Amino acid sequence: MANHPTVRPAAPAPPAPGDSYVQSFARGLQVIRSFSAQAPEQTLTEVASRSGLTRAGARRILLTLQTLGYVVSDGRLFRLTPRILDLGFAYLSSMPMWNLAEPSMQALTTHVGESCSVAVLEGADIVYVLRVPTHKIMSISLGVGSRLPTYCTSMGRMLLAGLSDDEARRLLRASERQPLTRHTLTEVDELMARVQLARKQGWCLVNQELEEGLISLAAPLTDRTGRTVAALNISGQANRTPAKLMQETMLPSLLEAAAAISRMLAAKQA
Repeated sequence: MANHPTVRPAAPAPPAPGDSYVQSFARGLQVIRSFSAQAPEQTLTEVASRSGLTRAGARRILLTLQTLGYVVSDGRLFRLTPRILDLGFAYLSSMPMWNLAEPSMQALTTHVGESCSVAVLEGADIVYVLRVPTHKIMSISLGVGSRLPTYCTSMGRMLLAGLSDDEARRLLRASERQPLTRHTLTEVDELMARVQLARKQGWCLVNQELEEGLISLAAPLTDRTGRTVAALNISGQANRTPAKLMQETMLPSLLEAAAAISRMLAAKQA
C-alpha cells in the first residue's frame, strides 16, 4: 500500500503579540512541531525553514529546548528526546476518563480480531488518544498522538456528525481535500451527505478512502448530555473482511462497546 501523507488544514495566521499572546512561546511550539516521522532529525537550517523562523531565532529556541532536555544535538543534527512525551501525556493524564475505555476496547479487539482506536476532533484533523492494535493493516504507523484528516476517515466523519451542519461544512472547507485513493470523496457536498448519514444512523463506514484495502467503522462516544466527545472505531482489510461483511458481523459489537464506554463517561461526569 502507498504511504499517503497526513493532510492538514492551512495554519491560521498567528495573532499579534500582546498581553494574551506570547510570541516566543508560540515560536517554541512551532520548532517542536517541525519534527515529525518524515523529519526526525534536522539541521538548524531545516528547522528554521520548517518552522518559518530565522536561523538565529530557531537556534535560540533549539538551544533553550536542549538546555531543558527536550532536544539533543550531535553538533549538526537536532532531534527530540523522549522527554517531549511529557507534554503529550500531560493531556492524557489530565483526562483519566479515557482509561475507562481501554478494557472495553481490549474486549472488542479480542472479539472482532481487528484494531480499535479512539480519537478526538482537533480542527480539521482527528487525533488518536487510545489505540489497541492487532495486525499491522496500514502502511502508515498509527499511535497515540497520530493525526489524520477528518474528511476521509470514519472517526473524522463521525466527529463531524456531532457538530452542526454549518460547523462541519466549515471544517471540511478548511481541509486540503486530496484524493488519497481512487475511492476518496473530496467534494464538500458529497462529504456532507456522508456526515449527515452518519449522524442519522449513529455509525459510519469508510471504504478504502484513506488507504487502498483499508475499511473502518466508527461510532460516537458521548458524554452525559449526549454530546459527541470522541469516536471509537475498528479497522480491517478489504481482502479479509469486505465492507458488507464487516458491517454485518462487527458493527453490533462496535455499537455495544461505544454505548458501554459512553455510559461510563456519563457516570464519571455525574
